[in-house]
Amino acid sequence: MPFIEESDLLELHKDIDKAQIINERLLDQIKIKNKELKTSKIQRNVLATVTGLFVICTLIITSYSAGLINSGSKKIEPQNNLLVSIDSLDAIKTRIDNLKEQNEELSLVKEFYLAKNFLEKEKVYSVQVKSFVDNNITLASEALTNTLFVKTNPFYSYSLGNFETLDEAQKFRKQLVDIGFKDAFVASYKEGKRLQIEDPY
Repeated sequence: MPFIEESDLLELHKDIDKAQIINERLLDQIKIKNKELKTSKIQRNVLATVTGLFVICTLIITSYSAGLINSGSKKIEPQNNLLVSIDSLDAIKTRIDNLKEQNEELSLVKEFYLAKNFLEKEKVYSVQVKSFVDNNITLASEALTNTLFVKTNPFYSYSLGNFETLDEAQKFRKQLVDIGFKDAFVASYKEGKRLQIEDPY
């Protein structure tokens, strides 16, 4: 039966406490991001409504103005009226295109957080390429959805790729080994924790 020193046991407890604090911070960050997503969705809906009303009002005013000019005067200059209408329509079209781009960007942000939540709940396979004693957060970015930065006592491990099957992860590991990551290995993860080291072949 293995024996563990009291100092090692205290270090393990400290590591567990640190991991819990990190998890709580991550949960707080996720809650903040979810609030930001809800706020941006509300802003997008309000903006779309205001833009729609603006387009309708512009069309009504333009058609009403064209009707008054046509009925109030026998001498009509259709070229000037046509130029004003085209300029207004170009401005409206540009505004609509800008709103579509903003909507696409918001959709991508939403898809990113949905994918991240899915990955945290499902078992995934990833290829660990490096581990560190210290928490070197500068190496990882939350914007990268194909990376994992996980605390595996007493180290912090850095993994690449999120795969549904072990076979996909093993193929990716082989490619990484071929380009110089000789110590890379496949591991399975669930809910932000490493489950086990998998067979590399």
